[in-house]
Order: sequence, then C-alpha cells, then structure tokens
Amino acid sequence: MPRFAANLSMLYTELPFLDRFEAASRDGFRAVEYLFPYAFDAAALRTRLQDHGLQQVLFNAPPGGRDGASAVAAFDAGQRGTACLPGREDDFRTGVAMALEYAAALSCPRIHVMAGLAPAGADRAALRATYVANLAWAAQQAAGAGLDVLIEPINTRDIPGFFLNRQAEAHAIVAEVGAPNLKVQMDLYHCQIVEGDVAMKLRQYLPTGRVGHLQVAGVPERHEPDIGELNHDYLFKVIDELGFDGWIGCEYRPSRGAQPGGTSAGLGWMNRLATASSPGR
Repeated sequence: MPRFAANLSMLYTELPFLDRFEAASRDGFRAVEYLFPYAFDAAALRTRLQDHGLQQVLFNAPPGGRDGASAVAAFDAGQRGTACLPGREDDFRTGVAMALEYAAALSCPRIHVMAGLAPAGADRAALRATYVANLAWAAQQAAGAGLDVLIEPINTRDIPGFFLNRQAEAHAIVAEVGAPNLKVQMDLYHCQIVEGDVAMKLRQYLPTGRVGHLQVAGVPERHEPDIGELNHDYLFKVIDELGFDGWIGCEYRPSRGAQPGGTSAGLGWMNRLATASSPGR
C-alpha cells in the first residue's frame, strides 16, 4: 500500500494550523507536508511532529521574500517562486538557505523549489537558463545537508503563468543539471489537467528514480482522490507495482470544506486501501 502524507495546508482547515498535526495523526497519517513553515518557529513545529509521531516529508522553499514574514507576504501577494527570474538570484539563494535551516530543524529530507511565474513577454530561454543555474546551485547546497531538491510541473489553470508545466520538461531539466539530488515532484492532479495519460507517465518516469515525491487529488475539483475523473485505485496499484517507496502527499481540498470533521469524514478512500492491504485479505 502506498504511504500517504497529509498536506496540512489543505486538510483539517477548520483547525488552527498547529492543531492539524494531532488531527492527522489521529486519522492514521504518519507523515505530513505543507506549503510553508515560515510563519512558525521551527522548534514549535518540531515539537508537534515529535508529540504526534509524525515525519515531515516535504515543504516549499519561500515563494519570495528574505525572511519569514516577507515570505508569507510574498505568497499572499501572488508570488510563486523566484527560481526562473533573472535578477532575483539573491532572493532565491536567501530563500533556499532559509528552507535548508528549517529542513535541518524538522529532519525533512526534501524541499520543493517553486519555479516562479514567467513575466509577460519575457524570453523563455533566458528564464530557463536562470532556472537551470539556480537549481544547480540549490542542489549543491542541499547535497551538503543530505537533502533532495524537487521541482514540480504545475498546471496553468490553477497558477496562470507558472513556468514549469509538463513532466517531460521537468525531467529534461533534471537531466541537464545532472545532480543526483535534484528530482521531480509528480503531482497526478496537475499531470492529468495538463497532459493526461497518467498511468503511462508513472510507468515512464518512476523507474528512472528521478521522481522524489508524488501528490494526489481528484480532478477537476481537487477534492478527495475517489471523486472525479481519475481512477486512483488503479493508479495506486500501478505505483505499488512499480515499487515506488516514497511518500504520496494528499494535497486536496476536502469536499466537505472546512466543516468540523470534514477531512476525517472524507478519508474512506484511504481507510478502504488500508483494509484491503491488511494481512489475511
């Protein structure tokens, strides 16, 4: 059975953020991810992880800004990363350094570096060159700490103008950089919206060892994986068949919204998988 991590930026939103760790653990999750940790002291986050027997498996490097408060403000203002933006290299490096500090404090083995929004009229070749150079630098810094850097193709319906959109492009960039700790974060929701053929893309890319993390959500509403056009039961069997032993982030918006207990009430898909994989069945 795949291993699932609760995305605390999207799940349990009826609760204050720091209380979501306990809720996730109570529902059987053993790992968590979220967008950003920078609004909180790393020690407070580490305590929640330890108190509830959870692993931190992923978070994003800052979307902009040069400290915790400005990183939060940057996201609220619509920034979605600086990695591809010429002239923002200092901001990028400051953000990666901040992410690595949090990763060390939280024993998190990987960080996602958001590509950023392509400015209107910008030369895409120049953006790509900046992106590649920044990723090479970030991978080198992370390697010293034993961490992976991830890049994620994201659909432009959810984030218009996002620089990186397709799996093949992401894998080409990873190959060009050539750093063993630079990998792809493959979100099946984004993949289905942009290009489809998800099962065959799993079969193409998981055996390369260059997929460092998976994420799931129902398409098109981004609800639970058992809602929508994708057959996740089948896809989870494919993932198991291919021997992927990493984490799968549950980065979806519960169909019941933020009503009390709404996330827990929507976990029948995960509980069904756990029951089916129990010994004797």
